[in-house]
Amino acid sequence: MNKRLSLIAAFCCMLATHLAAQNAWSLPRYEKHVLRNGLTLYLMEQHEVPLVSLAWVSPAGTAAESDKSGVASLTAQGLGWGSEHFTRDQIDALLDSLGASMDRYAGVDRAGFTCQFASKDHAIVWKAVSEMILSPSFPEKELTKEQNRLSQDLVSMKESPRTVMDNYWRGWMYAGHPYGNPSSGTESSVKSITRGDIQSFFANHYTAAGSALVVVGDFVAKDLKKQLEGTFGTWKSSKPSPSNIKAPELKFTKSRVLLVNKSDSRETRFMIGGKGVPRNHPDYAAIQVVNTILGGRFTSWLNTALRINSGLSYGARSGFSTDRLAGTFAMSSFTATETTEKAIDLALEVLDSLHAHGPDAATLSSAKNYLLGGFAPDFETSQQLADLLSDFHVHGIDEMSINSFSAQVEAVTVAQIRQTIQNHFPRQNLQFVVIGKGSEIRKMLEKYGPVTEKEITAIGY
Repeated sequence: MNKRLSLIAAFCCMLATHLAAQNAWSLPRYEKHVLRNGLTLYLMEQHEVPLVSLAWVSPAGTAAESDKSGVASLTAQGLGWGSEHFTRDQIDALLDSLGASMDRYAGVDRAGFTCQFASKDHAIVWKAVSEMILSPSFPEKELTKEQNRLSQDLVSMKESPRTVMDNYWRGWMYAGHPYGNPSSGTESSVKSITRGDIQSFFANHYTAAGSALVVVGDFVAKDLKKQLEGTFGTWKSSKPSPSNIKAPELKFTKSRVLLVNKSDSRETRFMIGGKGVPRNHPDYAAIQVVNTILGGRFTSWLNTALRINSGLSYGARSGFSTDRLAGTFAMSSFTATETTEKAIDLALEVLDSLHAHGPDAATLSSAKNYLLGGFAPDFETSQQLADLLSDFHVHGIDEMSINSFSAQVEAVTVAQIRQTIQNHFPRQNLQFVVIGKGSEIRKMLEKYGPVTEKEITAIGY
């Protein structure tokens, strides 16, 4: 009987090793070129599908804003409002007629756009795209329309706490630091932004040096490189503005609670956490393993406790928000107003259990397999690969961090897991952001720390 069990164990071990090898994935070959003006090109040929995906990224995210919150978002949107030879309507009509897609955005550390189109439409799309980068016109009438739309959105967004929860969290965690700037600005700041503000922001942050153009798909790299050198190589943009952004310390000496009062709310949303890590942290793989166990999948400890076993919520999770210079960790969920205390206490109990006991070998193995099985599908499409290469440029990571990820996950031990929990999953001096009906939960929240209260209808976060 013991011999049979030993054979079964050996077979399971061999099977796990085989599955791990199958799950191993490495980044396809790509080229990286830096032009004389400092613009970085990433080119990856992928000929399986006749599509081209590109990503333009500049250091023009919300962290680059000063007193004009929202200018990063408006500038990014403004890239598609018109250029030297194209109006906004013409750009939209062109993309629509070709079945092409475009998304303009401003994140924390970056801003720009992504675009996907059929490789046969290469010439005409590139003409429009290059003008968006080199000669956006930012017409006044389009700015006014966007300001009116965004102002209305900023008000209506607060009717849905889920939509604005991250803005409150970042504002609470990064108070006084550019990383706390809200992604779309505030109602008052957006209205104050002028065309001159946008032109100045574009000139200072959409520069050749510091920016990158990523192209993945059906093209010949040497031909495209020559074309891009001709188009962008002579671009005389200004020198990038010196970055005065220092990494936030996120040293919390006590637990604190931000209560955002929504007097008509029937439920409470909450986030609980603390300091996290930047994306290029060497413990990133081990952190992902632990987070998978705690709140990174449906069968996680948090979701099991708050949804499956207790029925206090329809969902609970944990995660790390990783930026270039810093990051945060948070557990999050929502529950009925009357069960707010039970849900928060239960989430804290799960975190306590993680620290007190940690996962056993079987749970660790399951988490590893979950991560490894879902790793490669994250990079199946050309747009996903373009986004990944954009991350390389922004976060200071490279192909080794991707190619070695599976091996790093496989190498995580129970002992390493316990150290990772102690180092990166804060349990003391926790920070709380809670959105709900203040009259029902205000007093109860005092047990977690001093409470600061805001009205959700107040301008800003």
